[in-house]
Amino acid sequence: MANNLFINHDNLQSLILQIVVLLNMLHFESVNDIRSACNLPPAEHPLISLIAGLKTCPFDGKEFTTNCYMISYKKFLSGVMLYGRTSYDHSNGCLSFIKPRQVMQFNHLDLEEDNFTICIHQDFLIGHHLYNDIEKYSFFDYEVSEALHLSPKEEQTIWELFHKIESEYNNNLDQYSQDIMLTHIDSILKYASRYYNRQFINRMVSSGKTVSKFNEVLALFFEDGILHNISLPSVAQIAERLNMSRPYLSDLLKKETGKTAIQLIHLSLIKEAKNRLRNQGQNISQIAYQLGFDNLSYFSRLFKKETGLSPIEFKKQLEK
Repeated sequence: MANNLFINHDNLQSLILQIVVLLNMLHFESVNDIRSACNLPPAEHPLISLIAGLKTCPFDGKEFTTNCYMISYKKFLSGVMLYGRTSYDHSNGCLSFIKPRQVMQFNHLDLEEDNFTICIHQDFLIGHHLYNDIEKYSFFDYEVSEALHLSPKEEQTIWELFHKIESEYNNNLDQYSQDIMLTHIDSILKYASRYYNRQFINRMVSSGKTVSKFNEVLALFFEDGILHNISLPSVAQIAERLNMSRPYLSDLLKKETGKTAIQLIHLSLIKEAKNRLRNQGQNISQIAYQLGFDNLSYFSRLFKKETGLSPIEFKKQLEK
């Protein structure tokens, strides 16, 4: 029993490091906490805040999280913005979308005056369809390097919507104010979806077909023979090799092929399985294991779903 009181030295060091990180990280519970840190007066509404024209970040160099969804339009003059594991220092005007409890950090940030941030506490969405619908906007999970870069006309549209929210926000708030502001925020999100589709098309033209690069990475998994050690390849693993976030890669592939990333992985696995089944020296369980399947029945179900035949039926068909 006494041995259970002792903690492994490495685990203790890791625990101490986690505590230090948590103690050093800022967390803003409310929109007014954010405004206070920016040396701004309290918000007109306790659950939504509009911040415009902020040129520097008062909590520079510190990691922070919030309980808010944040929609920001910014042009960087200098400095770096850290979002998740990605640093960002692009000078073009762009929209970025941040979800609650996402880790952020600004280092030596200097912005052009034409910028805004809409801070929406998650409780502000209660009772509105956005409470559920906001989850469908996958760009809240994008890395900031995959922010939305706006054309001049798109920029004008977004600013017009912001000014409508601003007008309502600065008006005498009443029972209609929440719905009116959320309606305009919903419009920003819908326009952002449209503009991201345009950006996906532009990106495909400028950088080549994403699906080709996706398949190249998958082929490396097969060639290296590492699948039996790491199990099935995941979308996250491939996205990391392509220097993209998982949701952004999935959206690009869906736009380009009509199929999700996981569907494309399954198709590639079954294509490779069919190729290996033609090799008479390997049995079905060996092939499934080599391709990262821990469960033979799962491999068989997936194979039949994609080909209409079980692996045994496919192999027998080859022997005819």
